[in-house]
Amino acid sequence: MPLVADPPRLKNVRVVKALSARAVRTAWVSDLHLGTRASNASAFLDFLRTHEIGTLYIVGDLIDVWQLRRGIYWPQEHNDVIQKILRAARKGTQVIYIPGNHDEFVERFAGVYGNISIQKHAIHTTADGRRILIIHGHELDAVVQNVRWLAFAGDLGYQFLLSLNPAINFVRRRFGHGYWSLSAYAKKRVKDAVSFIGEFEKAIVHYAERFQVDAVLCGHIHSASIRQFGAVTYYNCGDWVETCSAVIENRDGTIELLNFHPFATSNAEPFEPARELLPLSL
Repeated sequence: MPLVADPPRLKNVRVVKALSARAVRTAWVSDLHLGTRASNASAFLDFLRTHEIGTLYIVGDLIDVWQLRRGIYWPQEHNDVIQKILRAARKGTQVIYIPGNHDEFVERFAGVYGNISIQKHAIHTTADGRRILIIHGHELDAVVQNVRWLAFAGDLGYQFLLSLNPAINFVRRRFGHGYWSLSAYAKKRVKDAVSFIGEFEKAIVHYAERFQVDAVLCGHIHSASIRQFGAVTYYNCGDWVETCSAVIENRDGTIELLNFHPFATSNAEPFEPARELLPLSL
């Protein structure tokens, strides 16, 4: 019998604009790609300002070193993000930084740095006792791990598509339409064709099983999702270049996927609904 990716404890995905201050036990964010023009740093700053966060997990690719090597782009908003995170850590938010493939250099500073804990992976225990493995996800991406030059080449094409998003959405807003990402659409078409996302998700879950956890949370593929694979829940907190999404844990341990796009409207494209899942086999 197929497994359905909608456990009772999970709330619906919500598309929101800026909120009044809201306290959450935990927040997971990834793939801000600071240092690129595609980064929605202003939306992320709004997210931090409107959420009182007990523990903040930065799940990789906070800074895009690949792009910075090609040319320096570092506006004030990107610096503001770094300063906001550092201030939050000083004021009592527990900040845990798990580097990704675009900011691998941070792994050299593993340990505690300026009130921020830098770890290769982490295990988080929710308020209701579930254990979640936290990794960026590039460790299970065969393209990044085994064909590094191809990963860099693919990144160039992806950055080109991202660069078209602002102009496209400027026109869409003028006609009253919500946010739509050309890069996300193209990526979805290509990766669905080769079953990349599905295979990635299965590989992540298979890897998580050795840790004897209830769930695994990652980023990396810029595809926000909550799915169930047998006894293991898969969370992907998405990114802040396309969907502006985060996974949050409320005080009671319930977990929610949040789309925080700066000009979300009732016409905004929602996350893809959960699909029926077959039993995991690798």
